[in-house]
Amino acid sequence: DFDAALRSGEVHFGTHLDVTSYADGVRETHNPSGRALPAVVWDFYQNGCSLRLLSPQTFSPTVWQFLSVLQEHFGSMAGANTYLTPPGTQGFAPHYDDIEAFVLQLEGKKHWRVYRPRTDAEVLPQFSSANLTQAELGEPMLETVLEAGDLLYFPRGFIHQGDCLPDAHSLHITVSSYQRNSWGDLLEKLLPAALQMALEEDVEYRQGLPMDYFGYMGVANSEAVDARRTAFMEKVQSLIKKLVNYAPIDAAVDQRAKSFLHDCLPPVLTESEKAQSVYGFPARWQDGGPHDVDIRITKDTEVRLLRHGIIRLCNEEAGVMLYYTTENSRVYHKEEPKFLEIDPEYTDSIEFLLSSYPNHVRVDSLPCETLEDKISLATLLFEKGILITKKPLVQV
Repeated sequence: DFDAALRSGEVHFGTHLDVTSYADGVRETHNPSGRALPAVVWDFYQNGCSLRLLSPQTFSPTVWQFLSVLQEHFGSMAGANTYLTPPGTQGFAPHYDDIEAFVLQLEGKKHWRVYRPRTDAEVLPQFSSANLTQAELGEPMLETVLEAGDLLYFPRGFIHQGDCLPDAHSLHITVSSYQRNSWGDLLEKLLPAALQMALEEDVEYRQGLPMDYFGYMGVANSEAVDARRTAFMEKVQSLIKKLVNYAPIDAAVDQRAKSFLHDCLPPVLTESEKAQSVYGFPARWQDGGPHDVDIRITKDTEVRLLRHGIIRLCNEEAGVMLYYTTENSRVYHKEEPKFLEIDPEYTDSIEFLLSSYPNHVRVDSLPCETLEDKISLATLLFEKGILITKKPLVQV
């Protein structure tokens, strides 16, 4: 896959491929500009540089399918990088990452050292570290050599470094997940929204502060024994505790789900799913005109969602929006978030499709008011690749 990506002519230095080295405690990047042509790339490798292919799912259907399954399992974006390292070299300085990492050795061997987080502040960090020096590390908690087929997992905050043995190159893929997917990240969205609702709905949050609070509050007064300080602190604590009553928790979760759907890879379809979806619909040009263009869904057509995790209903100021992943790109965020504005009367039908998955349901069982609405909604969702039918709509 590495060589195939290069030969595709679509790989560019810095965007898709990094050329790196690590020697005498110094990490360097050697990216020229422009397209990564095989002769140039392999010359770097031959001279002891490591190669990092970013987002190999863009080029490899196998990696795309693997990550597509994992993102649904984790409920969080799954990404990947592929690393090729020459014998006897190291491509990267020791560091820790802001992701859960799974290292799968594909070819050759690699020597790994993994170190525990150095402080409580580095446990499950929000951000990756700078490059670290050997003097900052201490003793590894794990030292091992991975061979083809071996898997190594290290959580966020665990420092790691890998180097090649003198007698073997290394090709491995690092799969990552759970980036910015903590309780704190949810609260970052939730608390400002809760405070805004509290300000609108509860006059206590809009009452003025005491005129003289500068005189007894603040760091300079933090050691003072003063009844006014006690009352001030109790007031703040009361307002913070009451804030939970205004927290739109479900709406905040929906907004995170909406963001996750934008991050997602598009679903990978089996051959039978293609035949039962719009992607296999046999519309074609023949004898001077289009044929098999009409999507004929009837009350008896049996349908189901392509995947359970590919849609999310969100109530927003502009209306009810249905976000979906089927028109996403394999290139991260190449497309804007995809959504349909849904008539609120259709929400029960969307929820019915979600609760029925993976079973097929007849179109006339959708809880819309009229048969015309049922067929219209099913046709719309089929056209977007969200629904598949039990049997191909057109037998070819």
